[in-house]
Parts: sequence; C-alpha cells; structure tokens
Amino acid sequence: MTGQHGTSHEVLGRQVRMPVEVRKSSAFMAMYSVPTAAAQSLIDYSGLEILQFRPGRGLCVLVLVDYVDGDLGPYNEFGVAFMVRDHRVRGGSLAQDLRALATGKAGTLIHQLPVDGEFTMAAGRGIWGFPKTIADFDADHTGKVKNATVSQDGRLIATLSVKPGVSLPGSGAGTALTAYTHLDGLTRHTAWEMNPSGVRSRIGGAELRLGTHPIADELRALGLPRRALMTSTIENLGMTFGEAQSA
Repeated sequence: MTGQHGTSHEVLGRQVRMPVEVRKSSAFMAMYSVPTAAAQSLIDYSGLEILQFRPGRGLCVLVLVDYVDGDLGPYNEFGVAFMVRDHRVRGGSLAQDLRALATGKAGTLIHQLPVDGEFTMAAGRGIWGFPKTIADFDADHTGKVKNATVSQDGRLIATLSVKPGVSLPGSGAGTALTAYTHLDGLTRHTAWEMNPSGVRSRIGGAELRLGTHPIADELRALGLPRRALMTSTIENLGMTFGEAQSA
C-alpha cells in the first residue's frame, strides 16, 4: 500500500489522505558516533540491528524540524534516530553496512519524536507508529546559527545549536529513506521521500546541552554530548510519507 493514492485514515474526526505531503519545512541536524553495544541495547525493543560505519560504532542523528505547510498542519519536531540495517538483514558485516550507507539502502529507526501538535501526534502514532509525544519548543530556524530548546513536563531534554556549513551543489535532488518505527509491540517501515533545497553541511559545528529528562539520560549514556561527526541545515524540505507496513 506504500505510496498508494486514495486510501485515507480518520484522525481526531478528520480524514488524512495518503500519501501525506509536507510542502514546506526547514530542518537542522547533528550526527554523532555512538558505541554500537550501547545503542543496540537501547533499540533492542524494535528487533532491528544498529548499522556500523566503523568497528564498534553506530550513528545517532538528532534533528529539529519546523513544519510550515503540510497535511498535518504546522508544528515543531525533535527526532532521535539511529541508522539501522534493513529489517531482513541479520548479522551484517562492516562491508555490507558501508555498502548500505553508500547506496542509500540503510534504514532510519525513529527512536524518540517529541512534537508540539496534538493532531500530528495522533496521526503519527495512529498511521505510522511514530513515537510522538507532546513537548515544548523554543526554536529559531531563521538565524545564521540554528538553535532549539526542547522540554517536556517542565524538564529540559536538550538544547541544540548548529552553525552554518558549506552549500552543497545539487541539493535539490530527491532522496528516499526507509523509516522504521516501533509502537505498541509492532515494528513498521514506511517509505519516506525527501526533496531538500538550500542544504549546507560541515564537519562538527554543533553545540549540545543535555537536561535532566529521561531522553537526555539516554543520550548521555551514549556518550553525548561529544563532537558531532557532521551537521547540516536545510532551508526548505519537502517530504512525502507513504503507508506503513509491518516489518
């Protein structure tokens, strides 16, 4: 059913037609090297395996998105994600992992996903199994340095700042990822198409401060804050989400 037109889901009394379109958003992200064993322990619930980019190290991505115009309305989002192997792969080698990264065959497990919109939370959880929870955001996507503070229940999760990088040519090219989620005992995968423009990237460039929230404790247990491998900012990001399928 992925990408199929015409199907719809009822969410809080509204019909959400598939595929779901995001016409305009902006984003910034930081990618970190984390110990494979600690990351795997954190995501064992999903049945998926951490992809390694070097022996004993996996990839954790922190991403902030400001959704401006989309089918689920305007809202802010903070994602904690891990690069994982395809759900049909078990015990892959480092060479296989690197090949998957190079060819776009790696998957992304969305481990935590605080948002500040009730409708998008209900839609995300009900349609795709995204682990969306309500949080408070103080975000600036318009300044030269992008930054955001995310809190939940009065406790700081994280403050992330990302400095501008170098403009990447050809950044308007579309890319596709497999997004994995796990909710209510079920692991799902969803086709996630992206059309970014105005992409700037650099080595390092992030400043991360962690609070006292349990999500902050998870990140701290992975060795964060530490120097980011790389950071990126995306001036405009269009996205399409297809139907979720059981993994």
